[in-house]
Amino acid sequence: MIEIERKFLVVSLEFKKAATSKQRIVQGFLNTHPERTVRVRIMGDLGYLTIKGKSNQAGTTRFEWEKELDVTEAENLIKICETGVIDKVRYYVPFGQHLFEIDEFCGDNEGLIVAEIELLSEQEDFEKPSWLGEEVTGKTKYYNSRLSKEPFKTW
Repeated sequence: MIEIERKFLVVSLEFKKAATSKQRIVQGFLNTHPERTVRVRIMGDLGYLTIKGKSNQAGTTRFEWEKELDVTEAENLIKICETGVIDKVRYYVPFGQHLFEIDEFCGDNEGLIVAEIELLSEQEDFEKPSWLGEEVTGKTKYYNSRLSKEPFKTW
């Protein structure tokens, strides 16, 4: 499956008023090679194993494969992940015809808030809410796999 998404910094907490739900996410990486990442994620009572390929030059498009796991399997896999677990709360915010997923990071990445929007094409237009800031699509320092090794607090 091909994933097309854009990422933005968030400049205010106004998005929380429009959030329809939120969920804590804990994730680690079994592999953070530049050509591919292998992620283990726990969301609620489910686990996921995700493989992502290298992004295109613009940073908007890449291959993504995901498999649901039993939460116990995911917990055991996180124990053998590379150093640096990501802990965040994801807010789901509908705006216009799209759904923004906004990650408010905790722990070593506290203070960082990033919004993502999945699109049907790289050229697709979408409405931008007032709380959406600078676009960081393709800036690898904002990738979760990089944040696990070089957390926001060290910038």
